[in-house]
Amino acid sequence: MPSWLLQQINHNIFKNVEGLTGNILKVTAHIRKKLEESGELETDRKVLTPVAINPGAQSETGKYFYKDTNGNYWRVFLFIEDSYSYERMENPQMAFISGKSFGSFHKMLEDFPGETLCEVLPGFHYTPGRIENLRKTVTANPVGRLEECRSLAEQLLSRADEFSEIARMGERGELPLRVVHQDTKLNNVLFDSRVTGNKPSMLCIVDLDTVMPGYICYDVGDAIRSGANRADEDEKELSKVGVDIELYRSFVQGFLEETRDFLTEREIATIPMGPKLLAYEQSVRFLDDYLAGDTYYKTNYKEHNLVRAKAQFKLLESMDSYL
Repeated sequence: MPSWLLQQINHNIFKNVEGLTGNILKVTAHIRKKLEESGELETDRKVLTPVAINPGAQSETGKYFYKDTNGNYWRVFLFIEDSYSYERMENPQMAFISGKSFGSFHKMLEDFPGETLCEVLPGFHYTPGRIENLRKTVTANPVGRLEECRSLAEQLLSRADEFSEIARMGERGELPLRVVHQDTKLNNVLFDSRVTGNKPSMLCIVDLDTVMPGYICYDVGDAIRSGANRADEDEKELSKVGVDIELYRSFVQGFLEETRDFLTEREIATIPMGPKLLAYEQSVRFLDDYLAGDTYYKTNYKEHNLVRAKAQFKLLESMDSYL
C-alpha cells in the first residue's frame, strides 16, 4: 500500500496555482519519460509523482490540486520511501554531491523548452527590477529609516549596471532560457537510505514550486549563496561572513561533470557571476524591505532585515576576492 504526502500550497506567495501545478506536471513528466527510456526500475523513487485528487476539475491540471471551503489549496504526491536529506554542505564532498545532484536535474531537462513554463513568481530574478524597486524606496524613504543605511544603499545602487548584465545577456539572446529550480539548497536533494557506504546515493530533486524559466547561473548562485557562506544569513558579526571557496569549487566541479556537455560556452562563463548576483540581489531585497517597513520578510527584531542586507553585502565583497 503506497504512502502519500499531503501538502498545502502557499497561495499567498504562489497566486497562480494552475500555472504552478502545470509546471510541476510538465517537468516531472519529462523526467519520468527519460527515466523510463533509460530502463530505470525505480522511477517512482527517482522523480516526484503528483497524484490526481480532484476528478471533477474543469482542466487536466486542475485535477492535481483541490481548493477547500476556506480558500486553501491542497495537493498530494506519492511519498518517496526510505529517503533522507542533509541540511547543509558541510564539507567539499557534500558540496560536490550537491553540485552533481542539481547538475543531473539539469541534464534530465536540457532538452526541455524552458520558455514554455509559467513564470509563477514574475520578475523573481529580474535584477534590474529589484534594483529599481530599491531606488524608488530610497527616494520615498516611507518609514524614515534611510539615514542609518544610506551608505549601504549607495554602495548597492552604484553596482546596478554590473549586476544587470545577466538580464541584458538574456534579452540579447546570448543565454538560453532553461528550466531552473531556483531553490538549490542541499535539503532539496533526497538520498537513498537503502544504499549503504560512505558515498550517498541521490534519488531525486524535490520542492519544485519555484521551477521556472531562467538562466543556469541562478541555480549555481543560489546553491553557493545559501550553502557556502561560512556564517548564517543573518549573522551580525560581519567578520564571520564569507564564501568558503573550497565548497564553491567542489559544487561547480560536481555540477559541470553533469552539465558540461550541453551548456554553452557563454553559460559556463556566467557561473562565477551566479553567486555574486544572488548575494547582491538578496542584499537589495533585504534592504528594500527594511526601508519599506518590513512588509515582506518575517523578522524577529526591528533591524533584522538590515542585518541580513549587511551580511549579504559582506558575502558579496568576499566573493569579489575570488570569483
